[in-house]
Amino acid sequence: MTVLPPADAPTRAIQAAFLASLARIARKTDPYRYWLLENVLPAEAAAAIVDLPIARPDGLVFSGRRETNNARRRYFDEPARREFPVVRACAEAFQSPEIVAAIEREIGADLAGTNLRIEYCQDADGFWLEPHADIPVKRFTMSLYLCRGEEAIDMGTDIYDRGKNWVGRAPSDFNSAMIFIPSPEAIHGFAPRPIKGVRKSLIVNYVMPEWRNRHELAFPETPVRGAA
Repeated sequence: MTVLPPADAPTRAIQAAFLASLARIARKTDPYRYWLLENVLPAEAAAAIVDLPIARPDGLVFSGRRETNNARRRYFDEPARREFPVVRACAEAFQSPEIVAAIEREIGADLAGTNLRIEYCQDADGFWLEPHADIPVKRFTMSLYLCRGEEAIDMGTDIYDRGKNWVGRAPSDFNSAMIFIPSPEAIHGFAPRPIKGVRKSLIVNYVMPEWRNRHELAFPETPVRGAA
């Protein structure tokens, strides 16, 4: 089992920003429980993630499902942690007991024994996601929006009721986020609409041990520590 080193300044800064954002969280209950956050990361970290020299994959197929492009998806995985300091700091922050405990306390998610998975999304015009519920092996989902200026307008997650009727859309201001606990009721997607430039975001999940694609995980051999 990997033992993380003591948190350095960039990791502590991400921890502090997320915990402060969580303390100001907006709670919603219709049509299911979800939460909205602002200023999720330090401004410097958010900008560094947007500017990562990770090329957007070519040859993507827009089928309404992310898994159609599984071979081309990018993650804050072990190679990315070694290559990019901001990726390492972000992964270490969301792996930390401080953030895990705060999520369990404020959101009510049971994260004990889960593994951290962070996807780096770069969606372009033509991308869409059909209304769906996340698979049960996911215990927590956060979409962190990282579009700037006009590119950030109307780029949030679409929210649906159990009949897959559109109910609303999460705000998508730069460095804002939507959180939900995956369940059959938590239906979401991205309705087809024009995308200016590249819609960048992070999808942060904590997944159960049976997650098969271990290469996607930030720390494949190290589950997070949940509440005692």
